[in-house]
Amino acid sequence: MTQEVTIGKSDVTVSNALGLGTNKVGGHNLFGDLQDENGYALVKEALNSGISLLDTAFAYGNGRSEEIIGDVIQDYDRSKIVLATKAAHDPSKNGEFNNTPAFLKKSVDDALKRLKTDYIDIFYIHFPDENTPKAEAIGALSELRDAGKIRALGVSNFSPDQIKEANADGLVDVVEDNYSLVHRETEQFEFPYLKENQISFVPYFPLAAGLLTGKYGAENGSKFKQFSTQEYQMIMAALNKVRDIANAHEATVAQTIIAWYLKDPDISVVIPGARNATQVKSNIAAVNVNLNQDEFDQIDQLFKDF
Repeated sequence: MTQEVTIGKSDVTVSNALGLGTNKVGGHNLFGDLQDENGYALVKEALNSGISLLDTAFAYGNGRSEEIIGDVIQDYDRSKIVLATKAAHDPSKNGEFNNTPAFLKKSVDDALKRLKTDYIDIFYIHFPDENTPKAEAIGALSELRDAGKIRALGVSNFSPDQIKEANADGLVDVVEDNYSLVHRETEQFEFPYLKENQISFVPYFPLAAGLLTGKYGAENGSKFKQFSTQEYQMIMAALNKVRDIANAHEATVAQTIIAWYLKDPDISVVIPGARNATQVKSNIAAVNVNLNQDEFDQIDQLFKDF
């Protein structure tokens, strides 16, 4: 597996840079036709294969994802697992975002029960609310870190200005945000600040909701309405060239794209999701795709306009 990663300024270390996103584990409110047994199986497959970071959230099944993970980890060495979870959706207010200290503290306590553990390695504020000062929200998490309930502090889906506000006291360890080769604004607006302040970055949707897996063709553009017809054709052309690189490594397009993120020094951990254990196995094979610098640069240039 890939080399050990330290999360921000914390003492949380991840044994390798490939983690598991678990919105399809128990996320019945997000995806149709999910089976809990598949969720249990794919989390076990990840842990058995050397993945150590499991990324979940209350919003994934209103706690069901956390419950499934909590069940599975009882059979593993907890000290070798890095649990990351998130909260902001307030069930008492129809899922409205809430960053108040009282809500965050309750969310951590509730997550600990569902995860069946006495500490959470990384806790993210999942989305910003409109009113809570962000440094105050992070300050509440800092108190929970002092109490031993969480180990690293993170924010997710925050704007660059909100990240800076949250980090006013230098307490933010990690940012999680939407980032992929076709969604690269983060490079310009966040990466320089994160690097300067020793804040780790974890991208979600690294495969752009399946677009970058290589399984779609020119006829599937209607599935990705966020891109113009011209942009979609550019992506398809770029992926055809990625396929040539993938073939040289006896890998899939998806594995090659994941390998690109693993080689990027601005990215700490990549957390592709999976619906079943077979997809987990396929994602894990990406760690054996060793792109050289020319291949890395070529892929970078293929998607430079995004």
